[in-house]
Amino acid sequence: MADASVHDTPTEPAPSFSPLYQQIKALITRELQAGVWKPGEAIPSELELAARFKVSQGTVRKAIDELAADNLVVRRQGKGTFVATHAEQHIQYRFLRLMPDDGVARSMERRLIDCRRLRAPADVARALAVKTGDAVIQLRRLLLSEGRPVVLDEIWLPGALFKGLTAERLADYKGPMYGMFEVEFGVRMIRAEEKIRALAADASVAEWLNVAPGAPLLSVERLSFTYGDRPVELRRGLYQTEQHFYRNELS
Repeated sequence: MADASVHDTPTEPAPSFSPLYQQIKALITRELQAGVWKPGEAIPSELELAARFKVSQGTVRKAIDELAADNLVVRRQGKGTFVATHAEQHIQYRFLRLMPDDGVARSMERRLIDCRRLRAPADVARALAVKTGDAVIQLRRLLLSEGRPVVLDEIWLPGALFKGLTAERLADYKGPMYGMFEVEFGVRMIRAEEKIRALAADASVAEWLNVAPGAPLLSVERLSFTYGDRPVELRRGLYQTEQHFYRNELS
């Protein structure tokens, strides 16, 4: 490739053995990470990007196809390509796979229990790639479907990335929590890994979820990552599935 602009970042040169479209994808991803285009904003057209990087439009299209498959951008027919955002209705619950028995997705009410700044326990520090004792934020909240509690979440966030996050700010923000993280803290959740097991509700959990002690629950531990595969959220959810099921798509 003759284009010097593709290699314009000396700290992270695109490896010469990568396909050209992968190099373009990496450069666009780097600009997304740097906030050149904000969540919800349009990125330049394929023609503009092709001219900028001095490659063919087909190469750019293939790069953007992969970015769209990775949920980093969203194509809109006749409008262009936009930075994906959790503020969009169809993306808000991308990581929440709990569905009512009738299979019709519904918005859930969020009820914050508390928000505390703590020192990271060893297991949380390990998951979030911080040091034991570093500042972290712990949130606890309920998700309710038609007034009935169905999820009890314990959420851990790195304190350094979420300075100033308080219960009041969470209560005042009307959109989805991940949307708030994007807009107010510049942290976008890109992908997540989950571990699921069954367990019985203890007395405290049973009270929050309005079930009998010993009732079966799904324990879903999710680790969410931002750009560069950096872990930025550890979420431990207890799911009440009497009238819901956990839905996933395999490919």
